[in-house]
Amino acid sequence: MIAIIDYDAGNLKSVEKALIRVGADPVVTRDAKVITQADKVILPGVGAFGEAMEKLKSFDLIDPIYKVVEQGTPFLGICLGLQLLFEYSEEKEGCKGLSLLKGGIKRIPDAPGLKVPHMGWNSLKVTENAKLFRNLPENPYVYFVHSYYLQAEDPAIVAASTEYGVTIHASVEKDNLFACQFHPEKSGETGLAILKNFVEL
Repeated sequence: MIAIIDYDAGNLKSVEKALIRVGADPVVTRDAKVITQADKVILPGVGAFGEAMEKLKSFDLIDPIYKVVEQGTPFLGICLGLQLLFEYSEEKEGCKGLSLLKGGIKRIPDAPGLKVPHMGWNSLKVTENAKLFRNLPENPYVYFVHSYYLQAEDPAIVAASTEYGVTIHASVEKDNLFACQFHPEKSGETGLAILKNFVEL
Protein backbone atom coordinates (compact mmCIF):
# COMPACT_ATOMS: atom_id res chain seq x y z
CA MET A 1 0.00 0.00 0.00
CA ILE A 2 1.21 3.48 -0.89
CA ALA A 3 0.21 6.34 1.42
CA ILE A 4 -0.28 9.75 -0.23
CA ILE A 5 0.01 12.34 2.54
CA ASP A 6 -3.05 14.59 2.60
CA TYR A 7 -2.25 18.07 3.88
CA ASP A 8 -4.64 19.92 1.53
CA ALA A 9 -2.04 20.20 -1.26
CA GLY A 10 -3.42 20.59 -4.78
CA ASN A 11 -2.39 17.53 -6.78
CA LEU A 12 -3.57 14.62 -4.59
CA LYS A 13 -6.20 13.26 -6.97
CA SER A 14 -4.01 13.33 -10.08
CA VAL A 15 -1.18 11.56 -8.20
CA GLU A 16 -3.66 8.96 -6.93
CA LYS A 17 -5.06 8.36 -10.45
CA ALA A 18 -1.58 8.03 -11.97
CA LEU A 19 -0.57 5.47 -9.31
CA ILE A 20 -3.71 3.43 -9.97
CA ARG A 21 -2.82 3.47 -13.69
CA VAL A 22 0.56 1.85 -12.96
CA GLY A 23 -1.07 -0.86 -10.85
CA ALA A 24 -0.41 0.57 -7.39
CA ASP A 25 -2.77 0.62 -4.41
CA PRO A 26 -2.72 4.24 -3.16
CA VAL A 27 -4.52 5.61 -0.09
CA VAL A 28 -4.89 9.36 0.44
CA THR A 29 -4.56 9.87 4.19
CA ARG A 30 -3.45 12.04 7.09
CA ASP A 31 -3.65 9.15 9.55
CA ALA A 32 -0.21 8.80 11.18
CA LYS A 33 -0.63 5.04 11.71
CA VAL A 34 -1.53 4.41 8.05
CA ILE A 35 1.40 6.56 6.90
CA THR A 36 4.01 4.90 9.15
CA GLN A 37 2.82 1.40 8.23
CA ALA A 38 2.67 1.99 4.46
CA ASP A 39 5.04 0.17 2.09
CA LYS A 40 5.83 3.49 0.42
CA VAL A 41 4.90 7.11 1.08
CA ILE A 42 4.39 10.09 -1.26
CA LEU A 43 4.39 13.77 -0.26
CA PRO A 44 2.76 15.59 -3.19
CA GLY A 45 2.38 19.33 -3.35
CA VAL A 46 1.20 22.41 -5.17
CA GLY A 47 1.19 25.72 -3.32
CA ALA A 48 3.30 27.90 -1.05
CA PHE A 49 6.20 26.66 1.10
CA GLY A 50 5.32 28.48 4.34
CA GLU A 51 1.64 27.56 4.20
CA ALA A 52 2.51 23.93 3.45
CA MET A 53 4.81 23.68 6.49
CA GLU A 54 2.02 25.17 8.64
CA LYS A 55 -0.45 22.58 7.30
CA LEU A 56 1.97 19.71 7.98
CA LYS A 57 2.31 21.00 11.57
CA SER A 58 -1.41 21.55 12.12
CA PHE A 59 -2.27 18.03 10.90
CA ASP A 60 0.52 16.52 13.07
CA LEU A 61 2.23 15.06 10.00
CA ILE A 62 5.84 16.06 10.65
CA ASP A 63 6.65 13.30 13.16
CA PRO A 64 5.13 10.55 10.95
CA ILE A 65 7.25 11.82 8.02
CA TYR A 66 10.45 11.67 10.11
CA LYS A 67 9.48 8.20 11.34
CA VAL A 68 8.85 6.89 7.80
CA VAL A 69 12.22 8.21 6.59
CA GLU A 70 14.03 6.87 9.68
CA GLN A 71 12.60 3.38 9.26
CA GLY A 72 13.81 3.23 5.65
CA THR A 73 10.43 3.30 3.89
CA PRO A 74 10.79 4.56 0.29
CA PHE A 75 9.57 8.17 0.30
CA LEU A 76 8.83 10.36 -2.75
CA GLY A 77 8.36 14.14 -2.71
CA ILE A 78 6.69 15.74 -5.74
CA CYS A 79 7.06 19.45 -6.68
CA LEU A 80 6.43 21.37 -3.42
CA GLY A 81 6.92 17.96 -1.75
CA LEU A 82 10.54 18.02 -3.00
CA GLN A 83 11.07 21.57 -1.72
CA LEU A 84 9.76 20.77 1.78
CA LEU A 85 12.42 18.06 2.23
CA PHE A 86 15.14 20.74 2.27
CA GLU A 87 16.24 23.31 4.86
CA TYR A 88 14.63 26.57 3.71
CA SER A 89 12.96 28.42 0.85
CA GLU A 90 13.39 32.00 -0.32
CA GLU A 91 9.61 31.99 -0.80
CA LYS A 92 9.07 32.31 2.97
CA GLU A 93 11.78 34.08 4.93
CA GLY A 94 12.62 32.40 8.24
CA CYS A 95 10.47 29.34 7.60
CA LYS A 96 12.35 26.08 8.07
CA GLY A 97 11.67 23.08 5.89
CA LEU A 98 11.81 19.46 7.05
CA SER A 99 15.63 19.55 6.68
CA LEU A 100 15.80 15.88 5.71
CA LEU A 101 18.22 16.90 2.96
CA LYS A 102 20.76 19.73 2.87
CA GLY A 103 20.20 22.62 0.51
CA GLY A 104 17.77 25.43 -0.18
CA ILE A 105 15.01 26.53 -2.50
CA LYS A 106 15.76 29.68 -4.53
CA ARG A 107 13.58 31.87 -6.74
CA ILE A 108 14.12 31.34 -10.46
CA PRO A 109 15.90 34.54 -11.53
CA ASP A 110 14.29 36.80 -14.12
CA ALA A 111 15.94 36.44 -17.52
CA PRO A 112 15.10 37.74 -21.00
CA GLY A 113 12.63 35.45 -22.77
CA LEU A 114 12.03 33.23 -19.72
CA LYS A 115 8.72 33.45 -17.90
CA VAL A 116 8.38 32.84 -14.18
CA PRO A 117 6.64 30.67 -13.12
CA HIS A 118 8.36 28.11 -15.31
CA MET A 119 5.50 26.16 -16.87
CA GLY A 120 6.07 23.56 -19.52
CA TRP A 121 8.04 20.60 -20.78
CA ASN A 122 11.80 20.36 -20.32
CA SER A 123 14.28 17.60 -21.02
CA LEU A 124 16.29 16.19 -18.14
CA LYS A 125 19.94 15.33 -17.91
CA VAL A 126 19.84 12.14 -15.86
CA THR A 127 22.76 10.84 -13.82
CA GLU A 128 23.87 7.25 -14.24
CA ASN A 129 22.09 4.62 -12.11
CA ALA A 130 19.29 6.98 -11.00
CA LYS A 131 16.64 4.56 -9.76
CA LEU A 132 13.55 6.62 -10.68
CA PHE A 133 14.74 6.87 -14.29
CA ARG A 134 15.54 3.20 -14.81
CA ASN A 135 14.85 2.03 -18.40
CA LEU A 136 13.83 5.50 -19.55
CA PRO A 137 15.10 7.02 -22.81
CA GLU A 138 18.01 9.46 -22.60
CA ASN A 139 17.01 13.08 -21.81
CA PRO A 140 13.34 12.34 -20.99
CA TYR A 141 10.82 15.20 -21.25
CA VAL A 142 8.78 16.05 -18.15
CA TYR A 143 6.31 18.75 -17.12
CA PHE A 144 7.20 21.56 -14.70
CA VAL A 145 5.12 24.24 -12.93
CA HIS A 146 7.19 26.25 -10.40
CA SER A 147 8.70 29.62 -9.53
CA TYR A 148 11.31 28.27 -7.09
CA TYR A 149 14.00 25.68 -7.69
CA LEU A 150 16.29 23.45 -5.68
CA GLN A 151 19.97 24.01 -5.09
CA ALA A 152 21.08 20.84 -3.30
CA GLU A 153 24.19 21.19 -1.16
CA ASP A 154 25.52 17.76 -2.13
CA PRO A 155 25.76 17.23 -5.93
CA ALA A 156 25.98 13.48 -5.31
CA ILE A 157 22.25 13.32 -4.49
CA VAL A 158 21.16 14.98 -7.77
CA ALA A 159 19.56 12.34 -9.99
CA ALA A 160 18.45 14.70 -12.78
CA SER A 161 18.83 18.35 -13.70
CA THR A 162 17.48 20.76 -16.28
CA GLU A 163 18.26 24.29 -17.48
CA TYR A 164 15.90 27.26 -17.18
CA GLY A 165 18.09 30.34 -16.91
CA VAL A 166 19.87 28.45 -14.12
CA THR A 167 20.70 24.80 -13.48
CA ILE A 168 17.73 23.31 -11.67
CA HIS A 169 18.18 20.20 -9.56
CA ALA A 170 15.06 18.50 -10.90
CA SER A 171 15.28 15.20 -9.03
CA VAL A 172 17.20 13.85 -6.05
CA GLU A 173 17.83 10.41 -4.58
CA LYS A 174 19.46 9.62 -1.25
CA ASP A 175 19.00 6.27 0.47
CA ASN A 176 15.20 5.83 0.75
CA LEU A 177 14.47 9.49 -0.10
CA PHE A 178 13.41 10.37 -3.65
CA ALA A 179 11.99 13.63 -5.01
CA CYS A 180 11.04 15.36 -8.27
CA GLN A 181 10.54 19.09 -8.87
CA PHE A 182 8.51 18.24 -11.98
CA HIS A 183 5.11 16.53 -11.97
CA PRO A 184 5.40 12.87 -12.99
CA GLU A 185 1.60 12.57 -12.73
CA LYS A 186 1.32 15.21 -15.52
CA SER A 187 4.26 13.99 -17.63
CA GLY A 188 2.50 11.43 -19.84
CA GLU A 189 4.00 7.97 -20.35
CA THR A 190 7.41 9.13 -19.10
CA GLY A 191 5.91 10.29 -15.81
CA LEU A 192 3.98 7.04 -15.40
CA ALA A 193 7.22 5.09 -15.98
CA ILE A 194 8.92 7.16 -13.24
CA LEU A 195 6.07 6.45 -10.81
CA LYS A 196 6.16 2.77 -11.74
CA ASN A 197 9.89 2.70 -10.97
CA PHE A 198 9.12 4.15 -7.53
CA VAL A 199 6.31 1.64 -6.95
CA GLU A 200 8.67 -1.21 -7.88
CA LEU A 201 11.57 -0.14 -5.62
